[in-house]
Amino acid sequence: MTQSLSPPALPPQDSQAAAAQALDETVRAQWARATGGLSPIALALAHMDWAMHLLSSPGRQAVLAQRALALGWQAWAAPLAQPDPEAPHQDGRFAHPAWNQWPYTALTAGYQALDTWWREAAQQGNGVSAHHQHMVNFFTGQALDALAPSNWLWSNPEVLQAARETGGRSLRDGWAFFLQDLREQLAAGPDTPPEQLEPLAYAVGQDVAVTPGKVVFRNPLIELIQYSPSTDQVHPEPILIVPSCIMKYYILDLSPHNSMVKYLVGQGHTVFIISWRNPDAADRDLKMQDYLSSGVLAAMAAAGRASQATRLHTVGYCLGGTFLAIVAAALGRLARKPAERTAKEQALIPADLPELASVILLAAQTDFAEPGDLGVFIDDAQLATLRQTMNQRGYLSGRQMGGSFVYLASRGLLWGRNTRRYLLGEDDPSFDLMSWNADTTRLPARMHAEYLNALFLNNALSAGQYRFAGATVALMDINVPMMVVATTRDHVSPWKSVYKIHLQTDTHVTFVLAEGGHNAGIVSEPGRPRRSYQIDSVEDNMGWTDPDDWKARAPVHQGSWWEAMDAWITARSGPPVAARPISKAQALCDAPGTYVMTRYAD
Repeated sequence: MTQSLSPPALPPQDSQAAAAQALDETVRAQWARATGGLSPIALALAHMDWAMHLLSSPGRQAVLAQRALALGWQAWAAPLAQPDPEAPHQDGRFAHPAWNQWPYTALTAGYQALDTWWREAAQQGNGVSAHHQHMVNFFTGQALDALAPSNWLWSNPEVLQAARETGGRSLRDGWAFFLQDLREQLAAGPDTPPEQLEPLAYAVGQDVAVTPGKVVFRNPLIELIQYSPSTDQVHPEPILIVPSCIMKYYILDLSPHNSMVKYLVGQGHTVFIISWRNPDAADRDLKMQDYLSSGVLAAMAAAGRASQATRLHTVGYCLGGTFLAIVAAALGRLARKPAERTAKEQALIPADLPELASVILLAAQTDFAEPGDLGVFIDDAQLATLRQTMNQRGYLSGRQMGGSFVYLASRGLLWGRNTRRYLLGEDDPSFDLMSWNADTTRLPARMHAEYLNALFLNNALSAGQYRFAGATVALMDINVPMMVVATTRDHVSPWKSVYKIHLQTDTHVTFVLAEGGHNAGIVSEPGRPRRSYQIDSVEDNMGWTDPDDWKARAPVHQGSWWEAMDAWITARSGPPVAARPISKAQALCDAPGTYVMTRYAD
């Protein structure tokens, strides 16, 4: 008779501890759902820090009380000033002429007084930790934006006027849009089959991501696309683009008129781009090291084999740029000290890599000490809450990641959209960038936790403490020329944070500050109106220049910075050679490949 074996029972105290931990994690996960994924503990600590310091500052209280009286008087007097009904309002939310009529003048004046007072009160300063102060400022602004009279039917004269002029049709259309969005939200779950998802407005491979090419390499993490030449001659050094795995690669290959890939191919460059696989729960244990070795390094080796080139230009966008900087630093160290190659480096870094010709970083951070408003989501309590959510699923959902970005620009992306769509009955604008934005991606739980903990929380890369392949990475080891591009209105990678690359490297750096935001500032094709950029270079022994001083003195150029990038790459390339078609033996399938087609509801 065979006796079944069962795992040994835990001692009573260990069993109780495990049950208690499970209960704690369940409660915290429920709290996190109620607060939109934010840690209620982190929020409470920040506001308690602010409140306690304010309570112990009677002088500050007196100043705020006096300020409240002054702002109240201004709000009372503003409607009596008889403003010009045609004069534009400084706040775009109240730009419609109807806001210049009573009683809406009184309503906006009162709201703006409230908004001003609370933002000043939130800025406590004395003794409040910098992180807590940032959180209080940010979430105070979020609450005030939510209270704006432009967000509500009864207090928005533009909405009421549209309802009168359309006989109520605008409100009926808005209600229909609301029900439509609610149905889609409720129907979308982790297990929703892709065929049941709402089709994208711009179909991948038909409307966007249509530059001709072939997938020439595939592993479980990436597909590598090589684009077909469109010129008789090409530069001998190809360009490998490393997009962020937080987004689908085709933001750099949107419609033909604004595709960076198509533009570079048209300038005589051989272009490769990584298409990251959209992970699922089975990929929960993928690490940052996997994205560096099986992603960036594997793509470099495959691009070298496919093009038979000995040198390679590289471009990294957002997190892809951070990956690229780590790899470039590791390769630079090995080039200087080849005898110190570790066993892990021998296993993870291919021996047949082409030489790096240059590194171009687009809106990519390498110093995370000042990550902008993203920093409000990064502390020990927030990461513990996020890890619990990710461990349950095995990944960070695209919906949750997208919600974080909405937080960063909620006035336009949330409240402005809700007003247009639900109160004015206007459908969302349809263009390629918006369609791409809806094509969300996931991140593996372990990789995302490592990324946030090592880079955002501990700033290990900037401090020379990040480890890859068994050795520390120092950006000072990058030994090739760099072009670093930042954008003026970037909420994800603030330009002054990106600018810190000057403090971390000892090589030629050409810095570009382009007009626009994190996405629209990068997708800035020639011919687009009202576009400009500043550009200047730092050579050896020039010393440090403060970012504000750099901005004051760097020359301004009208037009697209893509042209400056093309000229910069061309100046560091060899004489053109005859273009060669993509080898049929290497082609696995047509671009845009298969990985980019994977979609999930969350």
